[in-house]
Amino acid sequence: MPTPARVLRRTAALFACAATLTACGLFPDSGGNAAPEVERTTLRIGILPVVDVAPLKLALNDKLFEKAGLQVQLVTLNSESEGIKQLDTTLDITWASHVNLFRAVSEGTQLQLQGEAYQAGANTMALVTADPEYDSPGKIASPRVAVNSLTDVGALTTKATLKTAGVEKQRMQLREMPFDQMTAAMQARQIDAAWMVEPYITKAQRTIGARIVSDTAVGPTKDFPLSGYASSKKFAEGNPKTLSLFRSVLRDAQQAATNNKLSVQDVLTSYVDVDQQTAALVSVGTYPLSLNPVRLQRVADMMDTEDELPQRLDVGSLLPPGTGN
Repeated sequence: MPTPARVLRRTAALFACAATLTACGLFPDSGGNAAPEVERTTLRIGILPVVDVAPLKLALNDKLFEKAGLQVQLVTLNSESEGIKQLDTTLDITWASHVNLFRAVSEGTQLQLQGEAYQAGANTMALVTADPEYDSPGKIASPRVAVNSLTDVGALTTKATLKTAGVEKQRMQLREMPFDQMTAAMQARQIDAAWMVEPYITKAQRTIGARIVSDTAVGPTKDFPLSGYASSKKFAEGNPKTLSLFRSVLRDAQQAATNNKLSVQDVLTSYVDVDQQTAALVSVGTYPLSLNPVRLQRVADMMDTEDELPQRLDVGSLLPPGTGN
């Protein structure tokens, strides 16, 4: 008959074996879920300090990636183009506007979309002015409008908004300028308006009493898809299970942000140059839960209409197999 000591040793050994199997994904955990088998467990993701990536910040704070078995490092970039260029070298995934991602594809970069990050909502992107007389986008025949890039979503949606208001395309004076210089330029009357996103809209309203001339997420740009996450096609083909797990956690993070917009406003102060009072007033858009080819095709088709692409881009070809149905 086994001694009590031998019984204890055998019991401990059985527990150790079960723990090992669980850690290796060969034995169900206490929740009945097996750990997924993935090609790799680390991901480096390029981001910019924008409202769009708030769900990723919240996911890290809540350890959503860690609980799923992924170690994620967020790398702050100087520009979206920098992130796209660093794929397959120092980055595995990068955040960027859909406009920049689609333009990169049209120029020969092989990408695969891994998730939608952000979609415009009311007053999340707008033409802002300090001119009390400029009360509608068609009021000035040849408006001087600052945009953060002449080739990105700001220029695209500004032109669409002004065109809808009756401003002739050849009379639109778009000027490239960093967001943090736009408020001073408005005060000095160097520009009539600026295309801004949050939190710059709220900051301009609070600091100089700026007003919204027009929400640029209306009409043809209502609920406009703004940004997303992409990897290289090469990385996607070599790591489909890892990226599938990333998309699953991203969906949970996007859902959490959707359910609690206050958490988005709160987390902004940790990575965006904004105080708590301003963050509490920031308008928050939509965090999509899946890749939608019909929604994303709107961006590519508008780029095609504005001659921003050499030919029409089929966005469906950029989605991972089995997504976007």
